[in-house]
Amino acid sequence: MKNIKIATGIALLVLGMTSCKDEKQEKAQKTVESYVIYVDSVKNVAATDLKDNWKSVEAEYDRRSQEAEAALADIKDNAAATEKVNASKIKYEEFKNEMTAQFAPPAPSPKQQLRDALFGAGKIGDDMSFNWVNAQNIHSVYQQFVHTVENNKDKYSREDWDEIKLMYEALDSRKNTVEKEGLSAEDNRKIAGLKIKFAPMYTVNRMGAKSEENKDAKK
Repeated sequence: MKNIKIATGIALLVLGMTSCKDEKQEKAQKTVESYVIYVDSVKNVAATDLKDNWKSVEAEYDRRSQEAEAALADIKDNAAATEKVNASKIKYEEFKNEMTAQFAPPAPSPKQQLRDALFGAGKIGDDMSFNWVNAQNIHSVYQQFVHTVENNKDKYSREDWDEIKLMYEALDSRKNTVEKEGLSAEDNRKIAGLKIKFAPMYTVNRMGAKSEENKDAKK
């Protein structure tokens, strides 16, 4: 009788362990399926909606991906589950690259690229506002402008030189205002030196660019 009770106890223990294992595997399988479904569902969301919530999407993806990876260890024969996880990883990465390309801001126009080089990225837009230039930074603004032109003078087209002249005149106009707002005599002197350097450089190189364009036109 005692032996029967012991055998029954062992059988119940084994059955309980088996049941726990089955529940663990079932939960792991559901975690993997949930991950796969999430990747597929994200791909069906409109790009405009994804753009506004992309950080949340990525955070949720990372969480589900980590859970799915951990769940594979709890699946006895996990070859099929592993294949599903890997396929969804590839699918998501391809989709992520596609969305990243869509979400990227458009490349600035050649004119904007030139303005960014002369003054710094985003400093001068279509409104051509120079309000950010003041008595404290105007000398450095002229320095960057003139040195950038000097370093690239052989690359500019006639249209580039026309844009450079337009920006130069706008900066000069801002200087007239800044002079009344505490521009130091030392900075004023240094700016005058930069202006003397710029004037002949502009004249000679714009003429050269125009001459080159005329040659090309004749060809």
